[in-house]
Amino acid sequence: MTLSGKSAIITGSNSGIGLGIARELAKAGADVVLNSFTDSEKDHALAAGMAKEFGVAVRYIQADMSKGDQCRGLIEKAGGCDILVNNAGIQHVAPIDEFPIEKWDAIIAINMNSAFHTMAAALPVMRERGWGRIVNIASAHGLTASPYKAAYIAAKHGVVGMSKTVALETAQEPITCNAICPGYVLTPLVEAQIPDTMREYNMSREDVVKNVMLTRQPSKEFATVEQLGGTTIFLCSDAAAQITGTTISVDGGWTAL
Repeated sequence: MTLSGKSAIITGSNSGIGLGIARELAKAGADVVLNSFTDSEKDHALAAGMAKEFGVAVRYIQADMSKGDQCRGLIEKAGGCDILVNNAGIQHVAPIDEFPIEKWDAIIAINMNSAFHTMAAALPVMRERGWGRIVNIASAHGLTASPYKAAYIAAKHGVVGMSKTVALETAQEPITCNAICPGYVLTPLVEAQIPDTMREYNMSREDVVKNVMLTRQPSKEFATVEQLGGTTIFLCSDAAAQITGTTISVDGGWTAL
């Protein structure tokens, strides 16, 4: 499908999943706003390169997703928002009784509160424009749990719940809100971890991927950023106009267990 004439904002999108989704949206013809907390020449060059590659308008806007005013400011600075993809996120692993308070606060702020602020700011814009799609990148951990990830799991469950609430609040409007719940995704960050894990366990790449990294993913294959981008494109399509307030799992069967 074509998204020509639509404007998309993707938080946390100068690398990994966010960048993959942004590229698929640009490929489909949408004008794109990239975002992260940094503001480097590399960030702006990334936007310029995407604009040239796909023939659409691409800008980079710095905003710290841990700060509510900057989350809302991102929407304002973008000047238009037909598609909002809340992707920004961080992680920390520790038992709950040892979990650093500052890490808890940061994870809740970036992974969950940011989605509240951006959706609150974007909805009036979407209503004015007469169309909108909100895609929140949650996680398989928004539907299930693992030990030592209390803040991340709380935040992702919160994102799923907020997605349902916004869907109900916009149910009679041409606006939808859904959450994508990925399992393990092959990003440059994950790829970089594989050699160290191979050395740690004295295993081949194949054995590390299947038996260590993807123990909970029945397909024993990573999801890809392109697949997540494709799922986002589908949720922006006319075929998905009556899909709202739900989750789509891209997790190789993880949540079927």
